[in-house]
Order: sequence, then structure tokens, then C-alpha cells
Amino acid sequence: MIPNILTYFRFLFIPVFVWQYLGQNYLLAGLALALSALTDLFDGKIARKFNMITEIGILLDPVADKLTEGAVLLCLAIRYPLMWWLIGVYLVKEGFMTVAGAVMLRKKKKLGGAMWFGKVCTTVFYAITLVLTFWPNLPDSTATILMAICGGMMLFTFIRYAILYFHMAQNPRTGSFDTLQSIKDKQTEKNN
Repeated sequence: MIPNILTYFRFLFIPVFVWQYLGQNYLLAGLALALSALTDLFDGKIARKFNMITEIGILLDPVADKLTEGAVLLCLAIRYPLMWWLIGVYLVKEGFMTVAGAVMLRKKKKLGGAMWFGKVCTTVFYAITLVLTFWPNLPDSTATILMAICGGMMLFTFIRYAILYFHMAQNPRTGSFDTLQSIKDKQTEKNN
């Protein structure tokens, strides 16, 4: 299916980005990252619009996201030492999301998809990392401000998800488990 193929391309863009960035080919690295961001944007939209949601897509999409984001942060940390604190925030946020998600799944609960603040965080992440990639000679003060904005958005997102997961844990009716079939059924109803 097309959405899964787009996700596979995101996996392929990771080594291309790393290779080009480490080789100081910032334009090509930025293009690889931009293409990765576009495939991230379109795979979910296509899957929902054309009812192409699959178990493998649900599994692989977040893995591609996290591997891409991790590779980008590590590469940028070579050039921008302050990026290491952003990596720390990222690891705390993603570690929490992984553990909380696993705990909720054991309780037969899960989120119905990415929340608006998670989508905004991803957009901010890609926008800022693209700027830092395409323009590696930005003044340090500008790069620091951009990294602070990205880190602030990650912290905000972490707090919002923490509150949401806490609410799910406290309320037995919140976040009931949806099977893949019920997700498809809801999407079909929405499209009709």
C-alpha cells in the first residue's frame, strides 16, 4: 500500500541524511530531511483518506519517526553542542511516551491517534531542524533561540501527554482500546 511505501522511504532517508550531513553536504542532507518530512505528512493522510490503515503501518510509522528524529538530533549535536540538552529532553519525552503507552495497552487503553500538540511539536521539530541543516552558518545566538523553541515545544508536549496519560489511568472510561477494524469502521463512517 502507498502509505507503507512512503514509510519505507522514510527509513531509507535516514542513512542518506546522516551520510550527507556528516560529509558536510548540507543542501543534500536538508533535501533528504525535507523529503522525509513530506512522506511523514502524506502517509497518514493517504492512509486515513483512502482507508489504507494497516497493522504494519501503525507499527512502522512511529518507529520511522523516532529513528529519523534521533538521527537528525545526533547529527546536529556534532555542529551545535547545545543540542545535547535537546537530546536529553527528547529522550525523556519519548521514554515516557513508550512506557506510558505500554502500560495503557496492558490496561486495554490507548490514544486514538496523535494529539494536536504532538503534531505541532513534530512540525516545529522539522521546521527548526531543516533551518539548522540548510543554514549551518547561522549565528550561534539564532541557533540557540531555535533550539530553545524546539525544546520548549517538546517540554510542552511532554507535559500535555503526561496529563493525558494520567487522566487515562485515573478514569476507567477514557481511552478505551480500539481494534484496527474499529478504526477502519470509524474512518469509513467519517468518509460517508
